[in-house]
Amino acid sequence: MSNTVCIDEKIEIKTMPFIFVIFGGTGDLSKRKLIPALYDLYRADKISEDAIIIAHGRRDLKRDEYQNIVKDSVLKNSKGDTSLLGDFIEKCHYVGGKLEEEGVVDSFNTIFSTINDLAKYQIVFYLATPPNVATDILNFISKSKLCKDFREKKIVMEKPFGIDSLSANILNKKVHKVFLEKEIYRIDHYLGKETVQNILFFRFGNSIFEPLWNRSFIEKVEITAAEDIGIEHRGEFYEKSGVIKDIIQNHMMQLIALVSMEAPANFEADSIRDEKVKVFRSISNVDNDYIKENMVIGQYERGVINNVEVVSYREEKNVDKDSQTPTYFAGKFLIDNWRWAGVPFYVRAGKRLAKKQTEIIITFRTPPLKLFGSACRKILSNKLIFSIQPEEKIALSINMKYPGVENYPHPVNMDFNYSNLELNKLSAYERLIIDCIRGDLTLFARQDEIEEMWEIIDPIINYFNNSKSNIQKYKAGSWGPVNGVWLENE
Repeated sequence: MSNTVCIDEKIEIKTMPFIFVIFGGTGDLSKRKLIPALYDLYRADKISEDAIIIAHGRRDLKRDEYQNIVKDSVLKNSKGDTSLLGDFIEKCHYVGGKLEEEGVVDSFNTIFSTINDLAKYQIVFYLATPPNVATDILNFISKSKLCKDFREKKIVMEKPFGIDSLSANILNKKVHKVFLEKEIYRIDHYLGKETVQNILFFRFGNSIFEPLWNRSFIEKVEITAAEDIGIEHRGEFYEKSGVIKDIIQNHMMQLIALVSMEAPANFEADSIRDEKVKVFRSISNVDNDYIKENMVIGQYERGVINNVEVVSYREEKNVDKDSQTPTYFAGKFLIDNWRWAGVPFYVRAGKRLAKKQTEIIITFRTPPLKLFGSACRKILSNKLIFSIQPEEKIALSINMKYPGVENYPHPVNMDFNYSNLELNKLSAYERLIIDCIRGDLTLFARQDEIEEMWEIIDPIINYFNNSKSNIQKYKAGSWGPVNGVWLENE
């Protein structure tokens, strides 16, 4: 399955002109992801020629100063030709100042006044800001009436959505005072990755697998999100979140749901999200005894990664020298429903691990009959692997007879790698921005999804907050704490 495939991707995506307002427009997320994604979409002719970008930041910058930031961002992070950069930059505006200052609203309205026929535009507010700023931005949007003249209004909110179940519920109520649920796009960039999207197509588009997708044939599911990088100057943020809020509550819960959900009635957004919510409600309630037995947290110490010595987490900038914030989590989850009863879902995520690797491994049960005598001891379990990063691919391991006189089993991999496709594949942020502009909510979390995920995670966070001595240390460049390396895919 390694033949190169050529696909002519000429999908008409453009819908209506839009104004893209980025709060946190000079921040790291905007410069590394959002601005390059918008440029690449513009370069590929996938967004309207009339698109306009307005960035807001606290700094007092002139428009040309911000456009220089845009230029630098695209040159560093765009994946393609930059010949249209000059045209793109002219679409970019900047508004500086604190949101409570009256002049900020006037600056927005001045830009709007230069745009012909606002009623044909939709306006998208993107919150590329820390969660604690969301309320101030929502109040600003509501009081300033910035979206009163537009055909449609939408808001995109980055994870983490709240800091626990209570705060997520409160934030949902606040955002609903300004936006309808169908106008709210709670973004998780993992869901924009092609391999993640392909989980559903692989399952429900191939009849040979779905009959096997249950406790009778699957032994276990392992999900790993390993990073070799540290916290990258995000000490202040990471001290408040840690790996459980940063990765487990959103990314990993969503991956569990996609693997285990029932077939939706159709591929419309709410049908898929309905099934994911059912999964979250079926995950076993975890008490303190269960957490103690089945979950581990850790924090990285000094070590060596890629032949370079790196500092410990406590030595990172803006991190408390006695910090108990976890940078590693490993745990077992159980789903109490007919399909998955008794099948463990092992989850592992962490910073400064041995290598960058995000993957889902479905391990099938080994054949019960020893047809080949002692040789059968060498038969490995069939495994289906969804690799998300660094490579995006799907692989299936099967057992074949090794050539020769003897009957010896030999494992063979059948794989499909996205690198074999000759097309300009959209990045996760490109895909999600397009879906937002088109009004497709499928890859965005709904209110009840967010709250159910927090219901699962809150007891875990509370347990470890009250049992700080349980945090274990691990060397940077390893696979985590000694007691946390019980997933079998090192």
